[in-house]
Amino acid sequence: MYACRPCDAIEVESVAALLDHVADHGTLENVVVQGLDLTDDTVEARLLDVSAEDAVFLGCRFTDALEGHIHQTGGTVFPAFEGLPFHPYRASLYTPDELMRGYERGQSASLEDIHDADIYRYYKQQQLDGGPDVPVMDALAFRIHDHAIDDALRDLLHPDGRPSRRVVGIMGGHRMARTAPAFTAIARIAHALTRNGFFVATGGGPGAMEAANLGAYLAGRDADTITAAVQMLSDAPQYDTDGYFERAYAVRERYGDGHESLAVPTWFYGHEPSNLFATHVAKYFANSIREDGLLAMAHYGVIYAPGSAGTIQEVFMDAAQNHYETFGPPSPMVFYDATYWTETKPVFPLLQALAADTPYAEELMITDDVSSVVDAITHHASARSHTA
Repeated sequence: MYACRPCDAIEVESVAALLDHVADHGTLENVVVQGLDLTDDTVEARLLDVSAEDAVFLGCRFTDALEGHIHQTGGTVFPAFEGLPFHPYRASLYTPDELMRGYERGQSASLEDIHDADIYRYYKQQQLDGGPDVPVMDALAFRIHDHAIDDALRDLLHPDGRPSRRVVGIMGGHRMARTAPAFTAIARIAHALTRNGFFVATGGGPGAMEAANLGAYLAGRDADTITAAVQMLSDAPQYDTDGYFERAYAVRERYGDGHESLAVPTWFYGHEPSNLFATHVAKYFANSIREDGLLAMAHYGVIYAPGSAGTIQEVFMDAAQNHYETFGPPSPMVFYDATYWTETKPVFPLLQALAADTPYAEELMITDDVSSVVDAITHHASARSHTA
């Protein structure tokens, strides 16, 4: 019978680390082994010499003899889910290039064959168009995958278990054109924040999200570079415009490797392509987990560019986290474009009413000025460091 692993379980994600552990401890007790090929004769021989009591093997490949030994000595084996277009037990986040694998430069039709599209098609097929529930093994594979992304994201944000990144979220609409003034403004905000030591996280899609990842990507260069880069992108202003990815590749090739930032997209919105300017991509199947986690990690604040239903949903999820201090003291909620947030989508006045007489009322701000956005985040970070 499977028993819950204690909190001090040792996670092993390479064959070399597994063999080193066996050499040092002579046992597999309390070890969790994830996604490894253990069919090599040398590996098999070494593992057959030790007990697997209380060990857990997630999605590994075995010889028949080794799998039998693991069961007989008290280990637990979770299925490998062969034949899926994704690896449920992956040990790392995605990269844009991994998701774009299969794309042929200049051939927009090849977008139908990229790795990202293959995964999305499979996911949609298992949704059965609103019919019966997702087949149980597929549902399990989706959830294990999302847990693996959670784990890899935790490693990125908290190496060695210690917080080391000052995460700021930047949210906004996927339909924001590359030619819109707000696109350049959001890129400038992300550029300045990254240069000031913050780690930008977005929803990972096009529009305002691409602008933010672009600004972070170019943080090693001066702000004038943003104008030139946006001009290069503007020939394909929307993600459904021919040449959208070609323009992004052209920017990457011109400016080389960029600064780190995070994208947290979802296959739930599979019509939104993941942008190419994030360096780390935490892509989820479950949008609810993705949304809540993206806001929860942004301890240093969230900036809201103009957006529609999805962005407004994020506003009120963030407000609830701040209201109940679910993840610690409230953090800034900064709204860029006062007219949009008070007249076009009058969310800000309602948020002020909701926040009245609560600590997070002091963390609300609305402005049309790029520098004021950056100053608000920086000021809060300084105050936070003094009270930590």
